Amino acid sequence: MLTIILGIVFIIIIALPFAAKKVEENLEFFLLAMAVFAVSASHFFGRQAVWTPALIESSLLEPVKLTLATFVFGIVFRALRETMTRKIISWEAMLGPRLFAALVIFSLGILSSVITAIIASLVLCEIISALNFDKKYETIFTVLACFSIGMGAALTPLGEPLSTIAMAKLRGAVYPVKTLFLLQLLGRYIIPGIAVVAAFGAFLRGKEVARSESLSEDYPETVKTILFRAWKVYVFVVALVLLGTGFKPIIDAYVAPLPAGLLYWLNISSAVLDNATLAAAELSAGMSATQVKGILMGVIIAGGMLIPGNIPNIVASSKLRISSRTWAVIGVPVGAVLMAAYYVLLFVA
Repeated sequence: MLTIILGIVFIIIIALPFAAKKVEENLEFFLLAMAVFAVSASHFFGRQAVWTPALIESSLLEPVKLTLATFVFGIVFRALRETMTRKIISWEAMLGPRLFAALVIFSLGILSSVITAIIASLVLCEIISALNFDKKYETIFTVLACFSIGMGAALTPLGEPLSTIAMAKLRGAVYPVKTLFLLQLLGRYIIPGIAVVAAFGAFLRGKEVARSESLSEDYPETVKTILFRAWKVYVFVVALVLLGTGFKPIIDAYVAPLPAGLLYWLNISSAVLDNATLAAAELSAGMSATQVKGILMGVIIAGGMLIPGNIPNIVASSKLRISSRTWAVIGVPVGAVLMAAYYVLLFVA
């Protein structure tokens, strides 16, 4: 009975954001409602109590660091915005467009683990808006940078909801899960990967055009916007903590026994479903480090392929008005190459 209920909830979580625009626009609150339902189902139809004081405390406290980082760095970014715009123009002129693109893509990927993926993607939008190149060049630049940001942000619990929820779900594992766990587990794969994506940027060729013919932000940041975004991040992570606990019975029964290589390819679905949501539904402290690596690398790489896959894509496409089709034309081939290369590196070599 419980398996059927949770299976239906999972299908609803996947399908409804695509079927209903209102749900997509309020994804955090939709996921929170689904998470509460999933935990309640596991509590009343499972073999043990799930709604516990420890779960409530964890769900309320786990998002605090990421939420504060999102707000604080958002305020700092807003204060430095005009100065940064002037610097961007001078740096691009001094370095040249190819070296500039490569350095920006690499730097934002590394910095996203500290300043959060959201702030890194906002900085990216500011950089793209300051340039005067054709839309094709700037769109490829944006997609590559979002791959880099999505990869780098996964290295620390501060980077994005995916890394925050991964750390929360893996506490209690037989191997030590400390602050630098994700960096130690994934860093040897992700940091060189960021460098490779940045190298792609060095081959970009664009032509200068009038400002009106290039990509630009839809509106400047306000304190109210920053505060509301931080609140949505908080709600999102609360929902993910609860969602992971609610799905634990089917994770332990059906997902945990699967080999790491299969888990890696199954998570190509992260291209159409937010990678943090998938991680919340799949990760378990009972999994081996190899299985965790397969799940995380799958959702991290596939998450860059389409707009819904991760937070940087959503922020950049919205602010720079990049369509889903335009993103897919670039993101799918890049993601497919990276998925194949990482599979060989992780499970064959």
